Amino acid sequence: MFGRSREQDLHVLVLRDADAIAAAVRGALEEASPEERPGLERAVALVDRAAATEDGELRARWVRERMEAAGITDSYDSVHAIKALRREAPGLSLLQAVQLAKEAEAVRSAS
Repeated sequence: MFGRSREQDLHVLVLRDADAIAAAVRGALEEASPEERPGLERAVALVDRAAATEDGELRARWVRERMEAAGITDSYDSVHAIKALRREAPGLSLLQAVQLAKEAEAVRSAS
């Protein structure tokens, strides 16, 4: 999920497989019996909603999951939280951890 560069920029690759999942569910919907259709139509709607999630929200969710695993309940961009995030994701540089934590805290505060 994370890469390193000489410039110390944050390089985060958000992996999405929602398109492949949507195609599989739509394929199943085309072949579905009348009894299966309502459930598969609901599944298509859920996959479409997941596919529309912004990259920042996905990164914030990733940080939130790491913070919860570390027992962090206070501010995600505190020194204590940054240390916990780096413990949970050992390959993460300090700069990357700070940027991700700030982004996650902004998303959390906006909710």
